[in-house]
Amino acid sequence: MGKEKIILTGDRPTGKLHIGHYVGSLKRRVELQNSGLFDKTFIFIADAQALTDNIDNPEKVRQNVIEVALDYLACGLDPEKSTIFIQSQIPELCELTFYYMDLVTVSRLQRNPTVKTEIQMRNFETSIPVGFFTYPISQAADITAFRATTVPVGEDQEPMIEQAREIVRRFNYIYGETLVEPEILLPDNAACLRLPGTDGKAKMSKSLGNCIYLSEEADEVQKKVMSMFTDPDHLRVQDPGKIEGNTVFTYLDAFCRPEHFERYLPDYPSLDELKAHYQRGGLGDVKVKRFLNAIMQEELEPIRNRRKEFEKDIPAIYEMLRKGCEVARAAAADTLSDVRKAMKINYFDDAELINEQIKRFNK
Repeated sequence: MGKEKIILTGDRPTGKLHIGHYVGSLKRRVELQNSGLFDKTFIFIADAQALTDNIDNPEKVRQNVIEVALDYLACGLDPEKSTIFIQSQIPELCELTFYYMDLVTVSRLQRNPTVKTEIQMRNFETSIPVGFFTYPISQAADITAFRATTVPVGEDQEPMIEQAREIVRRFNYIYGETLVEPEILLPDNAACLRLPGTDGKAKMSKSLGNCIYLSEEADEVQKKVMSMFTDPDHLRVQDPGKIEGNTVFTYLDAFCRPEHFERYLPDYPSLDELKAHYQRGGLGDVKVKRFLNAIMQEELEPIRNRRKEFEKDIPAIYEMLRKGCEVARAAAADTLSDVRKAMKINYFDDAELINEQIKRFNK
């Protein structure tokens, strides 16, 4: 068990990725991949996890695997530096999940705040699929299979990582030091922790139709920015405006850098000055939205263009994923072999066991 630093993270393929994914995790992932601080980076498309609440719509999941892979590559994830793979192609993950299930009680799962929220969101209260209910356990399998030391996720996933750590501790306590305990790595920009939807709703989600997708055309992005939720009481330009809960300013917090002012809004030296003017009154929403649009276009254009290049050779994308799955599978098999040994269920590799039994029966 070396001291390797290993990252593991992934996304559910239920649609194209949007800017919430980008600021919340993708951008950081690319930085971490290129930082040279980690020995290995595993990034997976969580199709098996997506099926737990899309079981009647496998086509949706199947079609979106390639969309997510394209978004990954367009954002700068590099198969030379990161192992990109598909969760369902690694059967070892199912086996680990099955063993970890023995270490977790139903009441502990019910207490997991992430699970609670997700159950309510999907109206599963009356009849929750077991696969969905146990996803903190399968997530622990995903993390530990690759001996991940670092899991970069949003703060809404903290309870999941905590549950994974509990499973690791319990396993190691019962069976001896086998699994690696992961650390969570939260986004460093507070505005990126949870980017609201364009309508001001707490979460950007495909089902609410309040997303800006990474692959969207420039005019579509502009349309969405210009119709964004702001301060509902800011009716006239001269009125003082609120920036708390004002989606446009939340997005500026997430995307805006000092150099954007000299480029697109030279009348202001900084975001603080822009906010102060808006709060005093005398600054209209349209001007702020135009500024945000310029920033979003600058950020998204290279991603969109790279994606179009990758779309020209789809077989190459599948080949990249296939190779990633081979590498990932070998790593997971290695961990599983240690787990089976620790649990003493590696009967045919255990010469000691066989010798013991010989002695026992030939007394």
